[in-house]
Amino acid sequence: MTFENVKEGPPDAIFLVKQKYLADPSDKKLDVGIGAYRDANGKPYVLNVVRKAEERVLSDKTRVKEYLGIDGNREFIAATQKLLFGQDAQCLKDGKVATVQALSGTGALRIGAEFVAEQFPNSMVYVPNPTWGNHKKIFQRAGMKVGQYRYWLQETRGLDIEGLLEDLSKLPSQSVVVLHVCSHNPTGVDPSPEQWKEIMKVVQKQQLVPFFDSAYQGFASGDLERDAYSIRLFAENGIPLLCAQSYSKNMGLYGERIGALNVLCDTASLVPAVV
Repeated sequence: MTFENVKEGPPDAIFLVKQKYLADPSDKKLDVGIGAYRDANGKPYVLNVVRKAEERVLSDKTRVKEYLGIDGNREFIAATQKLLFGQDAQCLKDGKVATVQALSGTGALRIGAEFVAEQFPNSMVYVPNPTWGNHKKIFQRAGMKVGQYRYWLQETRGLDIEGLLEDLSKLPSQSVVVLHVCSHNPTGVDPSPEQWKEIMKVVQKQQLVPFFDSAYQGFASGDLERDAYSIRLFAENGIPLLCAQSYSKNMGLYGERIGALNVLCDTASLVPAVV
């Protein structure tokens, strides 16, 4: 046989909970495993704005099924850039952001991981401790070594800002640092605006490469603009960075796998090569 040596991988912990939920015959069961919109009866809920958008797309007879460019749908790219960096962001006016459509946030992270592994072959990537379970796996699969920096302080059940800054200040130049734009997963604890400024200064001083993960823009405060504070702060200060975006959570588009990878370059002249 051709594939007799293939080993079955371990089940995903979250999806395993989902399978157990579906198999449970109880009429009082409640699924709290996967973060997804539900109505009062526990049924999947689709946002009204999503329904309206679907209707507009389906009724638009000018749309065709031609191949997209290698970077994806241009209308989507323009919209996702503005949502992340702001309608009037200077970096967008200057054309310094390279964006490609991706298979949700996970796909964007994997593309970005391949990119930084190729461009910074001697660098390590550092993730907060703790972080989303797949961060380490994605970067390791791309061939990168993964380290950690302090984030959660159990004693205060809050951010260990002193430990975080100390760890980042010891990293070598061009180390890749994963930062959560907002709604840190799994703690839900985010730096304050003043703490983000401190983090930014260390990133600048150490010449680190920030890799933001934006999976929950709009969830932390209920305000899309406010939740983008961290990455816009870095962008406004001219710091080159990467950012993976997902629309699974904030738009409830789980099955569509909609996302993007953004790379803020030093100059617009670098964008074609990055794409």
